[in-house]
Amino acid sequence: MQDTAHSCIISGDELVLQREYTGRVREFYETRSEVAPMACVRTYGCQQNVADSERIKGMLAEMGFGFTDRPDGAALILFNTCAVREHAQDRVFGNVGALKSIKRDRPNTLIALCGCMVQQEHVAEKFKKSYPFVGLVFGTHALHLFPQLIYDALTSGKRVYETGGEGVIAEGIPVRRDGSYKAWLPVMYGCDNFCSYCVVPYVRGRERSRDADVIVAEARELIAQGYREITLLGQNVNSYGKGGSPSGKNVDFPGLLRRINNIPGDFMIRFMTSHPKDATPELFDTIAQCEKVERHFHLPFQSGSDRVLRDMNRGYTREQYLALIDYARRVVPDISFTSDVIVGFPGETREDFEQTLSLIRQVGFTSLFTFIFSPREGTPAAGLPDPVPAAEKSSWFSEMTAMQEGIAAARSAALVGTVHRALIEQGDGDYHDARLSGNVVVRVSAGDTPVGEWANVRITSARNWILSGEIIDNKERTGI
Repeated sequence: MQDTAHSCIISGDELVLQREYTGRVREFYETRSEVAPMACVRTYGCQQNVADSERIKGMLAEMGFGFTDRPDGAALILFNTCAVREHAQDRVFGNVGALKSIKRDRPNTLIALCGCMVQQEHVAEKFKKSYPFVGLVFGTHALHLFPQLIYDALTSGKRVYETGGEGVIAEGIPVRRDGSYKAWLPVMYGCDNFCSYCVVPYVRGRERSRDADVIVAEARELIAQGYREITLLGQNVNSYGKGGSPSGKNVDFPGLLRRINNIPGDFMIRFMTSHPKDATPELFDTIAQCEKVERHFHLPFQSGSDRVLRDMNRGYTREQYLALIDYARRVVPDISFTSDVIVGFPGETREDFEQTLSLIRQVGFTSLFTFIFSPREGTPAAGLPDPVPAAEKSSWFSEMTAMQEGIAAARSAALVGTVHRALIEQGDGDYHDARLSGNVVVRVSAGDTPVGEWANVRITSARNWILSGEIIDNKERTGI
């Protein structure tokens, strides 16, 4: 294995061993049935979990599995879990509990759990003690060991738990992608920020960046396969390269964007998630100069109060955040900003909350992902005094979301009559979604709309924040 600042690269020998276990799992099922086993894989949480599940399904496909959305007809039921919010964890506990009857009726069904939840020792222990019908549990650092783990669970007659390890980068894992025109491309794993409310560094490990040459090669392959939109993923994507890379080459995130932007082809680049303390003028200059990088930036601010930001250990001030927004809009006038915000952080006062509202008004975000504070066991914020009643936090939350809806409605109304190049995505019923560069979605008639292709869309109406439009032939385009 080759060491970097916080990571180790899985050796070729280890990957060869896992391919051998892949063959053994295939043989295990082939000797028991002429029908291919079915796997039901459910993913909770962020895009990184989705990307991990695509790798899990890639390995399962090589083991001979087909795929189903119905757990009651599956030989393997696997939940890839999320630990970021209490609600997400509660959903998993409830949905896993519902699998007990399936295991009772079909004892040969293997029930497996992986992801961020089970990387927490207290959660893994709860599954071990209270959910005896779960046969396989593995954490975020053991993804590359999946063929061996599933073989051991199938043949040993014992429950298999693997939640150790940290700092792994495993290349060469097969991928079975969920879509045919949008692709997730992880560029780094883990996080070094240790925000006081966040469990990610504890369940995903420290920051480690994939080699830039490997990322660019994967992007080139995706483009050759016809993918139109590539989203670069990382827990803190714009700190890519800070801890070094396996090859020792020093490539930062703006440099990586430029390399991918230079690949020939008709595609666009998105990325998430970013941290304000690592968003630099050079990054915004790069967005301005790279025609294939979408004009959308997801930049979580979490709170508009400097005092709360200090308690959150965010590493920037309100003034610094607003200065970033101002610089970005000078060099990329059509840029669209979305963000995350937490309401009711321990010790937050009404005055602190008012500062959050004023920041939202000042920036005018396209949309917000809003959350009421959820304590995570093992994080510093979980032990802070929290005197504000839940009902008051809920009232603040409703006030903030209503204000943001008004901002979004005004922005939407201003777009009526403009024309944009958009990626046509699968929608519901008689409508498809047309996603603009600024990550704004417009409803268009399904008809003969070419899903997965670019089209010029004129926005015809806005009802609150919901936009409707029509596909046109002219090439006129205006920004968001």
